[in-house]
Parts: sequence; C-alpha cells; structure tokens
Amino acid sequence: MTLDRFGDFRRRLYELMVLMKTADDRLAKGISTGEFICVYWPSRGQEAIAAAMGVVLRTDDQLVTTYRGLHDLIGKGVPLQEIFGEMLGRTVGASRGKGGTMHIANPAVGVMLSTGIVGAGPPVAVGLALAGKRKGLDRVTVVSFGDGATNTGSFHEAANMAALWNLPVVFVCQNNRYAEMTPTSATMKLEHVAERAAGYGMPAVRVDGNDPLAVRSALDKAVEAARGGGGPTFIECVTFRFRGHYFGDRMPYIPKDELAAAMAADPVPRFRNHLLETGIYGENELSGIDHDALLQVDSALRAVMSAGAPSLDELERDVYATPLGFPV
Repeated sequence: MTLDRFGDFRRRLYELMVLMKTADDRLAKGISTGEFICVYWPSRGQEAIAAAMGVVLRTDDQLVTTYRGLHDLIGKGVPLQEIFGEMLGRTVGASRGKGGTMHIANPAVGVMLSTGIVGAGPPVAVGLALAGKRKGLDRVTVVSFGDGATNTGSFHEAANMAALWNLPVVFVCQNNRYAEMTPTSATMKLEHVAERAAGYGMPAVRVDGNDPLAVRSALDKAVEAARGGGGPTFIECVTFRFRGHYFGDRMPYIPKDELAAAMAADPVPRFRNHLLETGIYGENELSGIDHDALLQVDSALRAVMSAGAPSLDELERDVYATPLGFPV
C-alpha cells in the first residue's frame, strides 16, 4: 500500500467520503421531518472531489469554496459542530451563528471563504495566492467552483491574472452538469469546461470526479507544480448533483433516466466496493468507518441543537477587522 501522512490514503479518502455523505443525509432528514429549519445547497454526489482535496492539501494550504461546500469544508477539516452550528444559527457555529450556510469559514484550517456569489471565489483565491507568493510562503491556494462559474467575467479575469503572474493556485471545477437549473450544454459551446484554460496558457486536465483516486492523482500533480513555482492548473472534475440546486428542489429540469444513471454510479458505494473487491479492506473495517461517521454526525448535531442562538450583543461584534494569528 502507498502510505502518506494519513497512513493509508485510501482509508482516509473513504472516511471523508462517508462523513460527507452521512452529514448530507442527516441534514436532509432533519429538514424533511421538520426537526430543524435551515437553507441548504446539497453537495451529495460530489464527495470524491472534496475527499481528494482533504487528502492532498496541507493544513496551511488555503481553500476558497462556495455555498455548495459542505463536503469541501469537511474535507479541509472544519469541525462538524462549527458547520452545523452556522447552518442552524447557533453560537457554536464557525461565525457564532451569524454567517449562515453560505458564509462558513475557518482560516485556522485554511478555509478562507465560502461565497454565495457565483464566480466570486476565483478573484479572492488569486489574491490569496499572490499574497503567499510575495511573502515567500510555499503554500498553495485551491479554489472550488461549479461549471456555471466559468461563464462569469470574474472567473476569466482571475484565471488570466493567475496564469500571467504564475501564481500558486489550483482551479478545481466541480462540474455537476447543471448551473443551478441550466445544463452546461445550454451555456457554452465547448464540449469540455477544461478547454477554457487554453485561452490563458494554463495547463488543464479533465478527470472522473466520482473517482477519488483519479482526482487525487490530478490534484497531487497540480499542487506539486504550484508549490514548486510552476504556476496554476485547471482541473475539471466531472460529477453529478443528486439533490438539486437547493434542498427541496424537485429537479424537473433533469431527465429521470439521467439522474437514475448518475445515482447508480454513486461515488461512495462505488469506492467502498473498490476497497472490498481489491482486498484493501474488509467488510468489518469499512462498517466500522460507516458507524463512526454516524456517531460523529449525531454527536455534533446534538451539541448544536443544545446551543443557543446569537444574542443581541453579537450585533456589534465582528464589525471591524482584528489582527489575525495566521498568515493571509
């Protein structure tokens, strides 16, 4: 087995993917039954991409993600309690319950921004990468976004400047085939999103976003290049979104056979079967990981549900910037 700082990286990939799926499923259950209320943009089906980022990136590497970022946050190490707390508006949230689902961040583990504006992440990531380069740091910035973001002017400007300045940034497009409710084929003439990188003189690769090993391999090369002064890379991870643009979206715009085929190729059981069939892990060990994920999610949610909502005293807190204890 190939070992890294996580021991066997395959085990870590599976642990993260199961935790992401379990967290998403638990939120879906809680909202559906009326147990709690929150606004949520599900990432179910895209776990392999975020798990690979969680394995490849160092703690000091920085991540900029989107409102559909539950899996990205978990992969980068944001505690479940902070994620759930923010989504449910409780004081134990990452921003003490004041930011909400769209604006979860934890700079201590490298999550610098979650943005609710499509295409707003790449320019911020370019700024972070420029800061790191000017300070002589060897950290890498990764920006995660959907296929729809590549149609925005902010993405084009950011990609152009990243390439021009040879910045240590990796553009990760989680292409789930639909920009909100619009299929990619209706928004661009290109067959593949990754083709856009050629316009900036940026290397690009297109991978199966449901295969964590393929995503990890692509990320390894891109991050190594960026850390070594080789500049940016564009990675298109082709995946699918199982639950719609927002939770409760009935997805009438997705053909039923297309959705059924995508769900039949669910990346979590697919990777589980790979581990079993190759003999890397047995049923007992994988079942133990599954059970541990349930315990982690339930424990975090219990703590959040017992916490209070922000008080009126919070209105005047965090209005002005304060010195940070980590490099920006």
